Amino acid sequence: MPGASLALHFIRRDLRNRYLGSFSGGLWALVQPLVQLAVYAFVFVYIFKAKAPGADAPGFVPFLALGLWPWTAFAEGVSRATTTIQDNAPLIRKIAMPREVLVFSAVASAFLIHGVGFCAIALALRLGGVPVDLLALPLALGEFAQLFVLALGVAFLFAALQVFVRDLAAALPQLLMLWMFASPVFYASESLPPAYRGWFALNPFAHYPEAFRALLLHSGTLGLAAQALALAVALGMLALGLAVFRRLNPHFEDFL
Repeated sequence: MPGASLALHFIRRDLRNRYLGSFSGGLWALVQPLVQLAVYAFVFVYIFKAKAPGADAPGFVPFLALGLWPWTAFAEGVSRATTTIQDNAPLIRKIAMPREVLVFSAVASAFLIHGVGFCAIALALRLGGVPVDLLALPLALGEFAQLFVLALGVAFLFAALQVFVRDLAAALPQLLMLWMFASPVFYASESLPPAYRGWFALNPFAHYPEAFRALLLHSGTLGLAAQALALAVALGMLALGLAVFRRLNPHFEDFL
């Protein structure tokens, strides 16, 4: 299919451009979340004395790692895709092409890199003595693919809006930081005061850190109803983002 070939071309181009001429190549994409994890682990474990919930929890670092890595993939995919239409303005003016491919490739390249990193950290934790259930890794990758669908929907929405509202890209780092702390990346949802749990349930990302911990660390439970709702939200977000993108698409060139 021409669309699939074009998507693969842009994914390869994105990966090549990101690491061309760098000393470490694509290795830094795997090292950077590890460095981030080490900093957060030091702050939360050695300064704030944070502990993972549950009497038999394997420790805060595995708890954090399985929430932080999916967030990194999600945040990077959305962030890079938000400006992809604007960044490729010269190409869009010259070539008639499905512009959805540009957004898809930006999100896909981030998830490919961090998907490899997620598998690597799960294996490293297991080799380090953490009781990670590697047999559940295929199910966790299924959740990772579902998170990709959610990120793609958000990316389509933000990429379309960024063409007309240029302040979005400037505000996005702060928005993503607030979104991260409103998600159970550093804490479990049950630690929230009951008054805030209803608002917490509106966060579409909130399902995923706890799903990965339930699958790989057996920390908490993952009900079928919660899985079905998260899938419905991801598909709904994709439908909404794609609808807005295609509705605004004919007007992109007037504002680029």
